[in-house]
Amino acid sequence: MEIFLSSVLGELATRSMGLFISKYSQQPVQAMEISLERILLRAQVIVDEAEGRRITNQGMLRQLGMLRDAMYQGFYVLDTLRYRDFKEEDAGDNKVESHFWALSKLSSAKRLCLSSSSTKASQHLEVANVLDRLRNMIIDVSESVVFLTSYPRMHSQPYSKHLLMETCMFGRQMEMERVLYFLLHTPPCSSRLDRFDVLPIVGPVRGGKSTLVAHVCNDERVRDHFSQIVFYRHGTFRDEDMVILTDRCTMGHAQTRKLLIVFEVVGKLNDNLWKRLYSLCKSCTTSGSKIIITSRSDKIAKLGTTQTITLKHLPLEAYWYFFKVITFGSTDPEIHPKLTYLAMEISKMLNGCLVGANIIARVLQTNFSIQYWCKILEFVRGEVEKYVSMFVEHPCDLLDGTKHAYIRRLGRTGEDVYISGLSQTCSSQEELPEITVQNLLCGGVKPPYLGRTFKVLAWKSMLPPYHCYILTCEIQRLQTRVGKKRGSLNN
Repeated sequence: MEIFLSSVLGELATRSMGLFISKYSQQPVQAMEISLERILLRAQVIVDEAEGRRITNQGMLRQLGMLRDAMYQGFYVLDTLRYRDFKEEDAGDNKVESHFWALSKLSSAKRLCLSSSSTKASQHLEVANVLDRLRNMIIDVSESVVFLTSYPRMHSQPYSKHLLMETCMFGRQMEMERVLYFLLHTPPCSSRLDRFDVLPIVGPVRGGKSTLVAHVCNDERVRDHFSQIVFYRHGTFRDEDMVILTDRCTMGHAQTRKLLIVFEVVGKLNDNLWKRLYSLCKSCTTSGSKIIITSRSDKIAKLGTTQTITLKHLPLEAYWYFFKVITFGSTDPEIHPKLTYLAMEISKMLNGCLVGANIIARVLQTNFSIQYWCKILEFVRGEVEKYVSMFVEHPCDLLDGTKHAYIRRLGRTGEDVYISGLSQTCSSQEELPEITVQNLLCGGVKPPYLGRTFKVLAWKSMLPPYHCYILTCEIQRLQTRVGKKRGSLNN
């Protein structure tokens, strides 16, 4: 009897799935695209309106975050459908992608595989699932949208999305509001008056921890709330710094001043240094003072008096949305379908690296021609393939500043660029190099630099604390490089 029931239920499930697929397979692809485009427009109106307001309700923020994620997924699927013909033409070279996804942190890409190998019915089913998710999300958030107008505006909406991204952190709205809530609304610990609140923020290298904190501290509400905001980096924190901090704490009416200390841990946390800092803050600051501590390691979570904020890499869908906007700027991507497809393929190769996205976007902006963008795609694919096969890691991992690398120069087959280091600084701290990474890759650096070490500006952020990423490079001829390798082997 159980076998009979099992077979009957299995048959019913098979038929139901067949009817579901048949229903969506009968719809033309163009109709599916139009429906998805319309509902994405509705979702974008809600998201754009919400991003321009100071929303403090945590439940509404989570709901809007879910809608935003569904919108990014919808745009990704829509673009994949639009440019599937280009994908079929380029389907012959998949070896890099197979290596890439093995390393990629963007696991969501594995479930969005509207590739040429997928059947037409499965592609329609994927689009149908995205449509249903978006419809349900819009219905769920419709009641909350009524209350959006009760929240004050942060700024007037610019006429182009890329201008907004230059002044706001992309994909970190939820985290920003959590930090703001901690600083402005979290009451001091009442159970132990000798303690004050500590917020740990954990995230990967170049994951935006410092930018998130600086962006929040630049908010006028935070600056008005605290008498002083002090930044310390663990790598440069010395006894002299402790003396300076003591002077600042005891200066004037110390017991009536609220202090915010941002403590950035680089490497391992020095427990003795932390205890001294914490003891000092307890003794010379008033109730309501706060500490924010950031690190790549989740070991700092034990120091927190509130829930740790963990920054993660952007999902593939959100990363593609970001890369497309900053690459095309005020240019409409829909009038350049082939370029949009090429940009989409390039974005898949960048492993979710935000610094890499900004660097490659500026390289692409120098020449809006199909031939040039094809060369960039071939270049990026080649570098990814090389490092995956040789080191089993992505070339964007070089941005942690601990590894050396060789990269090719476009149009200069006899020359390689040796990158011996990457440093991070602020634009106001020192004079920036005149040579940009675009000059370096595209052949703008002249022979006088051959064999000499020089600095290259990789990217300058437009967000506080205005970090600048500077490469230490040397152009080497291929024969010289091979000779050096042989010499080192003989020794």
